[in-house]
Amino acid sequence: MPHPMTSLMTGTRSALLCVLAALLILAGRASASERLYIFTENYPPYNESRTGKGFAHSEEDITGICSEMVKAMLARVDYDYVIKMRDWSYAYNWVQGRENHGLFCTARTDEREDQFQWVGPLAPIKWTLFAAPGSDITLSSLEDAREYRIAGYKGDVMSDYLVGQGFEVVMSVSGDVNPRRLTLGEADLWVTDGLVGPRVAQDEHGISDLVPVLTFRETPMYLAFSKETDPAVVEELQAAQDAARRDGVLDGLVSQAATTAE
Repeated sequence: MPHPMTSLMTGTRSALLCVLAALLILAGRASASERLYIFTENYPPYNESRTGKGFAHSEEDITGICSEMVKAMLARVDYDYVIKMRDWSYAYNWVQGRENHGLFCTARTDEREDQFQWVGPLAPIKWTLFAAPGSDITLSSLEDAREYRIAGYKGDVMSDYLVGQGFEVVMSVSGDVNPRRLTLGEADLWVTDGLVGPRVAQDEHGISDLVPVLTFRETPMYLAFSKETDPAVVEELQAAQDAARRDGVLDGLVSQAATTAE
């Protein structure tokens, strides 16, 4: 017959194991319910504010190709989150160094590779140089653009690339003002995405017929998380993104946007 003390110790050990198991389960649930802070910029048609403003405080006011892709991804995981729209340079700097902070749509380049953890790809951007309506500028290669002033904006991957290559880039806080710079003669060319340029020019300034002079690169865009974010969170989001793509949700958003643009 077991000694009473042995039975007590066995029972106590079992109880402790049960408590420990319960705590592990609760810890897992707490981790799954962590809040994610995700930022984007006004960059139609990929990300745009429903209010027409360059900022937004909630996901209901934010739409666009990449925005809906990120929402579709987040709908498949058990995380609390907020999505906000801010100026790109502010958001880009704010996210880095902060746990559970992400940024989209972020071009994934060699220069940025080690700055973030990446979820994607989402949609590609085409690096395009535009000129003002009626312009007779022609370029056969990017090197031909060295004699021109190019409008860009702070923190933009295309603008930063051109600066690094020694081009003359006229920087602004955001890209919204750059179509007007072309028409005012403050810049000769504007570097932006092939879809974004005409859309921003028309919506913000009523400028149509921008001249696409040269497309010189294409880069995939991602949801980028800070290095301080738990890699398990990033892995779970990547799995959710992969599932959304397999189900045709992401490609459907791209097709829908292309049809709308026609």
